Amino acid sequence: MKRNKQIDIKLALALAGTFNFLCCCARACLLPFLTLYFRQLGLSPAMTGIVMGTKHLITLVWTPVASLLSKHYNKRRAVITGSLVCSAAVALVLLLIPPTDVGARIGNCNKSELSPTQSSGGNLIESSVGPTTTVHPKTNETLGVTTPPDTKSALSRTSVHRLSPDNITTSVNDSLGEPSIGAPIVNQTTNSVAAPVRNKRSTEEATEKTHFDFLGSLKTMDPLHQLFFLILITVSLFESASAPLEWTADDGLYEYLDYADASDRYSSTGVWGLLGAAFGVGGAGLLVSQLSCFIADQTPRSAVHFFCYAAVAVLALPVASYLPLYLNKKRDRANGLLKAMQLVRNSPRALLCAATTLLVGVATSAVDNFLLWQMQDRGSTELHMGMSLALALLSQAAYPLLAGCVSKLLSPGRVLAIGAASLGLQCFYYSFLWGAWAALPAQVLSCFSSGALWWAVKVQCDDVATPGAERSVRRIYTALSVHLGSALGSFVGGLVVQRFGLVWLFIGVAVGLMLWCVCLPVLQWKAPRQRRINYSRLLAADASEASDSESEQERDWLDKAMEDDRGNNNHARRANH
Repeated sequence: MKRNKQIDIKLALALAGTFNFLCCCARACLLPFLTLYFRQLGLSPAMTGIVMGTKHLITLVWTPVASLLSKHYNKRRAVITGSLVCSAAVALVLLLIPPTDVGARIGNCNKSELSPTQSSGGNLIESSVGPTTTVHPKTNETLGVTTPPDTKSALSRTSVHRLSPDNITTSVNDSLGEPSIGAPIVNQTTNSVAAPVRNKRSTEEATEKTHFDFLGSLKTMDPLHQLFFLILITVSLFESASAPLEWTADDGLYEYLDYADASDRYSSTGVWGLLGAAFGVGGAGLLVSQLSCFIADQTPRSAVHFFCYAAVAVLALPVASYLPLYLNKKRDRANGLLKAMQLVRNSPRALLCAATTLLVGVATSAVDNFLLWQMQDRGSTELHMGMSLALALLSQAAYPLLAGCVSKLLSPGRVLAIGAASLGLQCFYYSFLWGAWAALPAQVLSCFSSGALWWAVKVQCDDVATPGAERSVRRIYTALSVHLGSALGSFVGGLVVQRFGLVWLFIGVAVGLMLWCVCLPVLQWKAPRQRRINYSRLLAADASEASDSESEQERDWLDKAMEDDRGNNNHARRANH
């Protein structure tokens, strides 16, 4: 009784729900818009797919390892705190990576909000056919300099980061051979002048790349590949820092509730994650849409997503310090995952469910990575994007309210097929977007795609798992869908968009899901149905059998004793006679 008085279950659930809300809110402020930021920096679709696929693979491998190490050394709270701090710091470091072109940072801003120099792509020097003039950005005084054709192409690529207003005249004079003041400048196009200009330009470009000396192999690459590898390294560090957070906090909370004999209330904290994600993505989209294109000196408004992530992550630190955690050394997570894999492998219906979740993960990655690209091409702003994604999450969170009615009409296998088909219809709809708000109606289907699908997966986990292994089996399905499937989908999706375009990506995903949904009921019908073992009845049967055997043994002993007693009495009577 003393143990129960020391544990406040309601307070523990409130802290766990608040922490889950804040963590999901922080990730939703940044991750849905991350690929859109990569597009603004200048990454191609194939490069974006490689970055996101690598991110999912790191999570797939590093999450169980980091969670196992934190349990072995009893450092769960330190891992949670370090994950929040380090991920916030790395997210801000990502803002320091320069784009391949300043104009790319403008993104889908309204051009009327930009100044004349910004609307031209961020170049301070404008060139036209024939003689060109250079204008000082502050005094608007014409310098009266005529540039040769070779120099114009070099100057037109000079960005704000590379050229300051004070050295515009010096740079132009240097490229023309430093003429004396007041001397007439003649347009020279001979090879004797063009060669020094090209040499000077190559020298300046080599000087500009000196800040990449810490990555010596990047110096010989073009700017686009330099940008790609810097983003890949930074995103890998970010995911390595944030990946252990979910499993570590989840294991500590479950073992805490299990220690208090309240593990049945563990699932009540899951809905707070969906609500936090909806609040984060909707709030971040609304906030960014109200800002101008640049919130500071050459800082794009899309940087607010990174600041929001860092702020909410820091806000979760006080809650993490009081988060209920418990260490149960008797539980072996490694053996639990291996046992869960064996349970899934030995059940044909569980394997069909695993294949479905893997395909759903591939399709979901196409939506997560490139839906915002499609919406941006149709005129959507961050407001439309945030509201659409928030509606999808709220619709998914509302499915438990309908689960009771749906389970009476459809079996879990049919619900699984309907969920995959609904996702296919969503992808097919995304390929025909026509306006800024066009994606909003399709998001309501998330109730029957993501919500129904994961409900069916949960039922399948309960059917195939032995007592105490439900969470491990569920993590197998999550790893297949959210991480492995999303990684494969990111790699393939980026190549498809690069080669065929966004429209064909969504059409291909929709066709693939529809074909699988046609085959899935037939395969489920052919698969042998394994009867679920009711362990409570089995234990009751064992107890009744044991009691019956004990009573039978007692009867046998008593009958034997009575027979012996009767035999002895008969023998005594015969002796007396």
